[in-house]
Amino acid sequence: MAALVLATSVPVWLSEEDLSCIICQGLLNWPVTLPCGHSFCHQCLNGLWVTQRAGKDGRPWACPICREGPVAKPTLCKNLLLQNLADKYRQAAQELEAGPETAPAPLSPCRSAPPLVALQKSTTDVIQELTELVRQLGHAVKSLQMQRPSSGSGLDHELGILGMVSSSEGEHFLSSPKLVISSASKRKIREILHNLEEIQEKLRGSVTWKEVPEEHVQEMSSSPLCLLPDQRCPVPRKASQFALWAISPTFDLRSLSCNLEVSNNCQTVTVSRCRQPYCWSPERFLISQVLCSQALSSGRKYWEVDTRHCDHWAVGVASWGIKRDQMLGRTKDSWCIEWRGPGQFSAWAMVKKTDLHLGRPEVVGVWLDLELGKLAFYSVSDQERLLYECEISASSPLHPAFWLYGLSPGNYLEIKQVNS
Repeated sequence: MAALVLATSVPVWLSEEDLSCIICQGLLNWPVTLPCGHSFCHQCLNGLWVTQRAGKDGRPWACPICREGPVAKPTLCKNLLLQNLADKYRQAAQELEAGPETAPAPLSPCRSAPPLVALQKSTTDVIQELTELVRQLGHAVKSLQMQRPSSGSGLDHELGILGMVSSSEGEHFLSSPKLVISSASKRKIREILHNLEEIQEKLRGSVTWKEVPEEHVQEMSSSPLCLLPDQRCPVPRKASQFALWAISPTFDLRSLSCNLEVSNNCQTVTVSRCRQPYCWSPERFLISQVLCSQALSSGRKYWEVDTRHCDHWAVGVASWGIKRDQMLGRTKDSWCIEWRGPGQFSAWAMVKKTDLHLGRPEVVGVWLDLELGKLAFYSVSDQERLLYECEISASSPLHPAFWLYGLSPGNYLEIKQVNS
């Protein structure tokens, strides 16, 4: 009996990606599982087989992922277990999104909320707390500026209320009444600054910073108070050591997945909130990936990518011939680094995964040395810090390549101008 109770109380942590269809990038709906073990939405798989005739050795019913297919067309039966999991995940996400006012009682351990959604909610709470402390700091600073020496009677009244000053001490304070008030304000400010430091530690490494409201910035910038190092104006980044070889790649619309859209200058790619009606082409990715137009076949090249506004991403290079249903790094003609969350940072080269036990880079620098056959990724802040380096051997030109998690609408990657 004890074993049964334990089994029903073990939480199962799932993300949307675990229950998503690689074809539509949405949660599985009427899921079917092929003999190879891969699962898809029934409608998506049938539609792909009919419209694209994806297959191997003349078998149009091959798996879109591994390309393997049985001799006879398989019978597509609904996977009840996957459907049940997808339904429960969808319900839990909707309840969490509705908020505490409309949501039912907290989920039991066996129905714990998805960790990715829970993390977003926790982050929002912390940021709100930080914003409130910044507001308090601004008011305290303004109060400190506006204070003026009080009259003797007013100070006597204040000291009488405090009831903590002796007659000899009272004479000292009467000679400098401003000191009493300023000391109290400064103590309050120091307390707020201490709280700010603690919250910044919570946020550092796992949260994308949000801008402080403009009115708070104005209040703080107008005060003579010495701020914490993290709150001062950022130190200008030194010129990149790779600036001489810097390029500004642009996204190629022919390869752009229907789950993505790009900016007018073709240097920002965003996960679309709805599937885009692009014309079908064999050059278009079936998953949320895109290549750049620049074909790099010789020399040395360097570019930078801002990843701060994307929860899950991969940045790398690939040949134009990479299969349009394969992810970066999972083929012999593509290489990348990939971030899927804390503790899930890795590099992929020659279909081999290497775990990177490092913090999340906000800006990634990519160094491609085709003369030496080297590829390196750097975390770019005030200086370049090496994340991963590998050898490459390509028989055709390489293109900057990107993957964005297709179930996170609004997430985006941006190609930055290199600091020269």
